[in-house]
This record gives sequence, structure tokens and C-alpha cells, in this order.
Amino acid sequence: ILKRDLLEAGHEVLDLGTSSTASVDYPDFGRAMADAIASGRVQRGVLVCGTGIGISIAANRNAKVRAALVHDVTSARLSREHNDANVVAFGQRLIGPETAREALKVFLDTAWAGGRHVDRVAKLSKD
Repeated sequence: ILKRDLLEAGHEVLDLGTSSTASVDYPDFGRAMADAIASGRVQRGVLVCGTGIGISIAANRNAKVRAALVHDVTSARLSREHNDANVVAFGQRLIGPETAREALKVFLDTAWAGGRHVDRVAKLSKD
């Protein structure tokens, strides 16, 4: 659903998997997204796993990634405004598709506020 929404909104999508319903190891996909961000192949990312917790932890192991686990439009907006998050993570078991769709739109449409947050975000990106 989220991929379709992104394509319909005119975004290019680099789909890093999975491509089946088989059980997978979420750290592999979090790392793949982090590598895509760090290399500059993509500017922003979307991650989904059962809770969103593990995959966001995996992605955040890379200093170039600021992955935010969001549960609603408010957390999506604040993740961009205050933290300049470049990856949004969703827990498929924790929020419904409509909430995820709305939160993704807000995440993509919200600008970073900068200002008092600049030094804080810089500290997040240090190795």
C-alpha cells in the first residue's frame, strides 16, 4: 500500500525487498536501507516490520541514518521537524494501513525546523 502511494505521488521507489511471504531477518533489510542512505542512492527511506522496532534499530546503526519509529501523524511530523529523520519505520502489527499512509504523507511533506535542533541532530550523526 505504501509503495503504491509513493509511486502514485510521483516518487521514485527503490524496493529493497522482501519479495515473498517467507520469514526474513529484518536486520538485513534495515542494513540495506542504511547502505542506500549512506551511499546517496536515496535521500529518504521507509521501513516496515512487525513492530518497526528491530528494523529501526538495525538502520540506526549507521551514523548517516536517522530512522524514526512512528505511530501516528504527530510522531511523523515531529520526527522530521525536530530530528531531521531521513527514514520512517512502521510496525505493521501496531498501526493500521490508513494511519501508516497518513503518517507517511506527513513525513514526506514536513520540513526540518533547524534552529535549536541543529546541534542536537549533528550529535546524532557522529560516528
